[in-house]
Amino acid sequence: MYKRLIRPLFFIFGPETAHALVFFFFRIIRFLYLKKIVSAIYNHECLQMETEVCGIKFPNKVGVAAGFDKNADVYDVLESFGFGHVEIGTVTPLAQKGNPKPRLFRLPDDKALINRMGFNNKGLEHAIERLKKRNRSLIIGGNIGKNTLTPNQDAINDYRTCFIGLYPYVDYLVVNVSCPNITDLHKLQDQEELELLLTDLMNWRANQSDKKPVFLKISPDLNQLQLDETLDVIKRLGIDGVVVSNTSTARQGLSTPKEVIIRIANGGLSGEPIAERATELIAYINDKTQGKLPIIGVGGIFTPEDALNKLKAGASLVQVYTGFIYEGPGLAKRINKRILKSYKSNRK
Repeated sequence: MYKRLIRPLFFIFGPETAHALVFFFFRIIRFLYLKKIVSAIYNHECLQMETEVCGIKFPNKVGVAAGFDKNADVYDVLESFGFGHVEIGTVTPLAQKGNPKPRLFRLPDDKALINRMGFNNKGLEHAIERLKKRNRSLIIGGNIGKNTLTPNQDAINDYRTCFIGLYPYVDYLVVNVSCPNITDLHKLQDQEELELLLTDLMNWRANQSDKKPVFLKISPDLNQLQLDETLDVIKRLGIDGVVVSNTSTARQGLSTPKEVIIRIANGGLSGEPIAERATELIAYINDKTQGKLPIIGVGGIFTPEDALNKLKAGASLVQVYTGFIYEGPGLAKRINKRILKSYKSNRK
């Protein structure tokens, strides 16, 4: 029903308007106390699906990637649809509008999106207030970044502010220096800059009694040398894991007409076109680290088989976003059922 009726209706509207409508319906679900009914339909609970990563017990392996619930506004409703964790953000110290509209585009022929949102969010204080109300049964990750107007030489202050601010309210943190939609942000991925930033955050964490896991979100556009340098920094500083991967600036192999791509111009590509690259990165990192570095796999997950491919490549958990938009609210349940079936088959 979703693909035949609901999705065509949503796709009449622009992507941001459709997103706002989804959030409107989510709030209705909360207001009318329908979360238990939704959960009864879409949740696939099973103790065998519980997964421990970095000392955190995740109810299942499927989560929502950062960018969907930027402001921690609907994470509780997303839990009702069968997700075991939600990564909020990217959160910046101050609220910001992001880049000018239009900035989010659908590529239906490729089952993809291109976005240049620019870390639009309501700021750190809003996220904290929302997270104070959270139910601890859902695992929450906090994805952090810098304000657009903050120059790179001062970026460390923005990351530290968000890191310290969110720390008491989330289960793990994700440092996002790989988004292609913030001017010069990618320069923070350079080995020296990245090490300075992460050292500051890890030094602060070292003085905490509760040492929450810290993940780094990695770009699919890194070459092998850059990736190896990043992994060296991760190992040296004791970063707990990686999120693989962010959106891509690549445009190769798309079915969408070239003139449409040119008209859209800049932005990060997500969805099916980056699925293979993300899986390749997961496999490479898993092999390079001998399976010792926890990986959250993201990018082009539309089917249970897509999720299994990333898990088999070495991911401990997976996240969806674009696939959730194209495939509908039953995606997490379908993936969880398939993972459980695979788990049972392997035990025979």
